[in-house]
Amino acid sequence: MVKLLLILMFAGFLHAEVYDGVAVVVEDKAITLLDIQKEMQTEHVNVKRASDILIRKKLEALEIIKRKISVASSEVYDDIKKVAETNGMTISQLYDAVRERNGLSSEEFKEKIKQKLLSQKLYAAIAMSSLSEPSDEAIKEYYELHKDKFNHPKSFSVIIYGAKERAKLQEKVNNPMFYAPDISRQEQTIFYNKISPKIALLLQKTPLEHFTPIISNGRNGFVSFYIKAVQKEETGDLTAIKPQIINAIMADKREAVLSDYFARLRDNADINIIRMPN
Repeated sequence: MVKLLLILMFAGFLHAEVYDGVAVVVEDKAITLLDIQKEMQTEHVNVKRASDILIRKKLEALEIIKRKISVASSEVYDDIKKVAETNGMTISQLYDAVRERNGLSSEEFKEKIKQKLLSQKLYAAIAMSSLSEPSDEAIKEYYELHKDKFNHPKSFSVIIYGAKERAKLQEKVNNPMFYAPDISRQEQTIFYNKISPKIALLLQKTPLEHFTPIISNGRNGFVSFYIKAVQKEETGDLTAIKPQIINAIMADKREAVLSDYFARLRDNADINIIRMPN
């Protein structure tokens, strides 16, 4: 009897060890507390959002296997090269920037790119049959409801401040009268259609005569843009921006199809939430 009790206690101990650190089980795939904490850190989101993202990723992974979707290493490299070129960096500089901002090694970053491409192929497979190009009437209606989305500044007059140390640049942002010889200063006119969407959004969201948040310059340093003036764009001709409107409509439709698909998938999946990080 004592021997049996010891065996049962030992088995219970092993069972506890198996689940030690596990937060969620999706079908037979575990998501750990560490996974959630890392997602929170790299994506800058809260616990619920991080766990939702990871559950979605597990469901996607199961669908990718089911549909036999794959991505070649050459596709991963081409995408990384495109991201680097879009941000005016070499691939090496991009790796450094990602490591600095998100704490990801180059191998971890490659894996993230691979997962992104797998997801894109999966999304295309799911949404392809459900999407049709909008009519002219739908295009016009969408434009009238979302004019702000398509009318953007023509250019920004800025002063770009740069420094090797974030703390030193933060002093400048906090006190515009602060001077340090190792903080560079360059006045420039930046045209909207010549910059990445991320930088464009950053500049658009910053009020006149204010500094943008400090960002990495991709070369082991930091920059902040001081917005001096914004030159407004004339309202675009509907015909000229028709392709942009179609893309926006299709993106909205695609997102609605995918959200519905994965919501149904989640409802039907065997998901066991054990605990969440404190």
